[in-house]
Amino acid sequence: MGLNFDYPPGATPLDPDEVAGLIPGHIATMEQLNDWEAQNIVQAELWLRRQRQRELLSLDFVRLLHKRMFSETWKWAGKFRNTEKSIGIDPAHISARTHDLLQDIKAQHQYKSYAIDEIAARFHHRLVSIHPFANGNGRHARLMADLLLEEHGTPRFSWGQNSSVDAEAVRQQYIAALRAADGKDYQPLFNFVRT
Repeated sequence: MGLNFDYPPGATPLDPDEVAGLIPGHIATMEQLNDWEAQNIVQAELWLRRQRQRELLSLDFVRLLHKRMFSETWKWAGKFRNTEKSIGIDPAHISARTHDLLQDIKAQHQYKSYAIDEIAARFHHRLVSIHPFANGNGRHARLMADLLLEEHGTPRFSWGQNSSVDAEAVRQQYIAALRAADGKDYQPLFNFVRT
């Protein structure tokens, strides 16, 4: 069975080589893929709870977390993408730009440039904009931001889950907040993450 490419608005399509990396053979629709990935992410959360020490702001951890989140779904889980996308930077610069981002976050915290919520929201936005992986970047960046918050004794973001609107409307608010942040207006994102 082939995967039905019914991508929701704002989703980044996979190229045929990336789709060929799908591990489970029974998946035929995006809904099935989303359900399978969600189960894989639950396993990653369980793995995270067992971890005693981790260097969150390291390239190794960025890749390892993605691998743990999607290792039952994609053969290329945990590997930086090597294809161009409609979002994200040139694949040749992913490693360097991600490293720079991690160093910036360390410095922002060390020098208290912003409150931890703002650091985590900006971290999320920049990681999504780099778009290091072929798939799962938003979910991965949200979890990275949440882990940063937890590491500093702050509750995870709600990511719109406390909103009274339906899931599609929440997704559109999230995308709109990211696009506003692309234009250096971070307030919609700051509002959204604790909605």
